[in-house]
Amino acid sequence: MNTGGDRPPRHIMLVAGETSGDTLGAELMAALKEMSPFPLVFSGVGGENMEREGLSSIFPMTDIAVMGPREIIPRLPLIFRRIWQTVRHAVEAKPDIVVVIDSPEFTHMVAKRIARRAPSIPIVDYVLPSVWAWRQSRARAMKKYIRRVLALLPFEPAFLRSAGVDCVYVGHPAIHRVPEAGAGARFREVHGIGPADPLLLVLPGSRLNEVKHLIGIFGDVVKQLARDIPNLRVVLPTVPHVRELVERAAASWPVDVLVVWDETEKRAAFGAATAAMAASGTVALELGLARVPMVIAYRAEAIVGWFALSVLKIPSVVLVNLILDRPAVREYLQSRCTTADLLDGLRPLMSDTAERHRALADLDELRARIGVGGVPPSRRAAQAVLELL
Repeated sequence: MNTGGDRPPRHIMLVAGETSGDTLGAELMAALKEMSPFPLVFSGVGGENMEREGLSSIFPMTDIAVMGPREIIPRLPLIFRRIWQTVRHAVEAKPDIVVVIDSPEFTHMVAKRIARRAPSIPIVDYVLPSVWAWRQSRARAMKKYIRRVLALLPFEPAFLRSAGVDCVYVGHPAIHRVPEAGAGARFREVHGIGPADPLLLVLPGSRLNEVKHLIGIFGDVVKQLARDIPNLRVVLPTVPHVRELVERAAASWPVDVLVVWDETEKRAAFGAATAAMAASGTVALELGLARVPMVIAYRAEAIVGWFALSVLKIPSVVLVNLILDRPAVREYLQSRCTTADLLDGLRPLMSDTAERHRALADLDELRARIGVGGVPPSRRAAQAVLELL
């Protein structure tokens, strides 16, 4: 759209803190530019994808894309400097609206401080922190500094409205990242993988710390599977900032490992896969919508993992299970994240078994519940932001 003529531009500040937020932010920016009735200017914090859409990040997003005490504690002085730098930018630039995207440990600290110093600036939260999972009282606290939440999951609006928080369900971007028809077959053909060859996706995460915790045990599982399944093929989708680590680890695996980092290749690999072994996170939903049976793993430093699981308010960390309201996907957390346990869950998914058929039926139900097709979530999110302008 953007046919504003002489209308003054509107300034939208966006703040993302890691790779997934950068992707969401870029999709939102593209939709905003297409749908806005007036010119737009952008500022804030983002990565390569948001910069391609016109954002000049006020500092490198990699400064704050950290996870776990070992990474966070040494960088606390830098992280706090970046928080205040972001807040100062908002107060001085006076944007018409601020959109904070995921990474609540950083973005909500920024949002609270902007709200105190510039209360007239509306703040939108894109991706609700998992308050329904950890700290349910936090939802009520968000009323003080968040004007509107853009929810990705169908059960979130009712939860937030019960706490008095304005919430618009926009849908999960994974809905529109399912592989195109025929992409999986083309992927196998291009990479010399036979139509009947068992193909395992290995996804150890996008954050350095989670990759470090999982890549070794995932490698042990692959080594055992390779002995059980002589024609096993492995694809390892990754992101640029952990690519070197995963390639170095996979070099010792007794199978040819295809490492992919391009988003189109990754989606095609999902369409080609027999099954997947993945770190807990959004990728479980992406796999589910692509109809890839999976096992999910989580491992962290002992005290961090113990604390995380002890305060959990939900029966599962897997979004597929929460949406279906049953344990459709096996999850292996902390002490249960062992080679033997992962193999026990993964083996039946690699061939034509009753377990695999049940898994596929569950994932078909997931696709029906969450909705595949329709208006893209990024456009729904853009509309919800433009309404506040």
